[in-house]
Amino acid sequence: MKISIISVGKLKEKYLKQGIEEYTKRLGPYAKTEIIEVADEKAPENLSEAQMEEVKQKEGERILSKISQDAYVITLEIEGKLLTSEKLASHIDNLMTYGSSKIVFVIGGSLGISKEVQERSDYALSFSKMTFPHQMMRLMLLEQVYRAFRIIKNEPYHK
Repeated sequence: MKISIISVGKLKEKYLKQGIEEYTKRLGPYAKTEIIEVADEKAPENLSEAQMEEVKQKEGERILSKISQDAYVITLEIEGKLLTSEKLASHIDNLMTYGSSKIVFVIGGSLGISKEVQERSDYALSFSKMTFPHQMMRLMLLEQVYRAFRIIKNEPYHK
């Protein structure tokens, strides 16, 4: 199993980097895990709707260039499906069982993801109706993927 997380922007916060390193290490026995950063576009505060779409499209092109044809793509979207940790584990387990050995999670930039990336997505996942910093989502996603593998393997994990 190969898990890739494609995320827009560079991670600067040391505490997030440390958490991501820890969960990437913990995932080692279960899956090959990689984090792929794509450059973000400069986005001043007061962009028009058209300018926002242009930013998302440019970031989207970078994201799509990193996704292989045979990958199962899960985009993180506020309007995506809300799952429990157990349901996410079940979804990943089904993917592994029925032939998807490459899962790509996509975390968009501060403006979200482009229509083209949404169209390439096989599954839209939401962590909450709240908005979280996309940098923090990397850590939260890795923790949930690690938790999913522990659930799949019937191994203990704190509640």
